[in-house]
Amino acid sequence: MSNNGNKQNTESAKLHLPEVTLCAVSSVNVNATIAALARCDAKITFSHIVLLTDADASILPDVKFSLELIKIAPLRSSKAYSEFILNTLVDYITTPYCMIVQWDGHPVQTELWDPKFLECDYIGASWPQFSDGRDVGNGGFSLRSRRLMALCKSPEFEKVHPEDTAIGRTNRSWLEIHGMRFATRSMADQFSAERSSNTRHTFGYHGVFNMASALGHDELWRTYLQLDEFGSVDHDFWVLVRSVLKGPHGLRRATRMIIDRIKRAQRQAFVGSHADV
Repeated sequence: MSNNGNKQNTESAKLHLPEVTLCAVSSVNVNATIAALARCDAKITFSHIVLLTDADASILPDVKFSLELIKIAPLRSSKAYSEFILNTLVDYITTPYCMIVQWDGHPVQTELWDPKFLECDYIGASWPQFSDGRDVGNGGFSLRSRRLMALCKSPEFEKVHPEDTAIGRTNRSWLEIHGMRFATRSMADQFSAERSSNTRHTFGYHGVFNMASALGHDELWRTYLQLDEFGSVDHDFWVLVRSVLKGPHGLRRATRMIIDRIKRAQRQAFVGSHADV
């Protein structure tokens, strides 16, 4: 069979989401973010794939898929990220839906896609720590309608950080009054695994601590070696170390992670001690 025939067969096997823009926004871990976008492109055809970043395009890896790189001002904190998602991202989205992904959260098992996801204005992994009905959900890997994104710019929308809490909890009732439809908890758990779901039974996942089960230990390790910012890693550090220990070269890799963390702590302590000098 010709290479062209193989390409056509690959394309026909992909999930097609023409109403959805795949989007990532990041000033850190950009190479790992591009790798996540590439994994998505390998399995799903989107209307557009967009990366909004301040990173210099000349130092980014060679991209083998159709990626629109949009230059933005640096995002210096997670709060700045939230503000951008709530106030500005919608200006770059022209399709009815936007699927937001991060380096540690994206689709994996496309056969578990449900067209009913597109009947929701917001869907992300559920939050098991809440039982008040406002438990959907995580924004790191989420699907949201453009009309919901537009409402987030309203002066009546209470801007709080993080942005997914602003949408899923603080302003959920207000959004529902304006016709927005949130996924049920069961549908959210079918869409994504974070703190309460099994990655083997979901369309996608979020959280570096889920990466080994979602992608495999070697892919987790390749991703780890691409990182330049470790906030997400350090937040669940020992959970991640225990996961790495179960995989190939587990002891060596876990030891490397522990040494890396000690070095980061030493650098932070050094910078802190010289801050007022």
